[in-house]
Amino acid sequence: MDINILLVDDENDFVETMVKRFGIRKMAIDSAKSGQEALAALATKDYDVIILDVRMPGMDGLETLKLIRERAPLTEVIMLTGHASLEAGMQGMNLGAYDYVLKPADFDDLLDKVRKAFERKELNAKARKQGA
Repeated sequence: MDINILLVDDENDFVETMVKRFGIRKMAIDSAKSGQEALAALATKDYDVIILDVRMPGMDGLETLKLIRERAPLTEVIMLTGHASLEAGMQGMNLGAYDYVLKPADFDDLLDKVRKAFERKELNAKARKQGA
């Protein structure tokens, strides 16, 4: 299962750990440290799943999510949120995110959600092709 993942988070240690863990599982993962970087990456590459932190300096995750939905409607987004911003995770789902994960993220839970989000993306892409 080749899943192209973009991890968007401004916490270097978290990003390094997640990149290593997904890499060990032979999953292609890129990272961006801000919403602006994520949108720039999305302009050059198609991603299946974007793991997006809600709280980042500058453009926050919800604002970034809105732009991702416009530019890449089939890409699934999983929001990363802390307990204090749980409401933002739910708000993200209302804006079209696939799901959310509480930080600190349990890797196995996140991996499972990434796989399920990818499956949904594939189904949506197939349905879109058949409808075209």
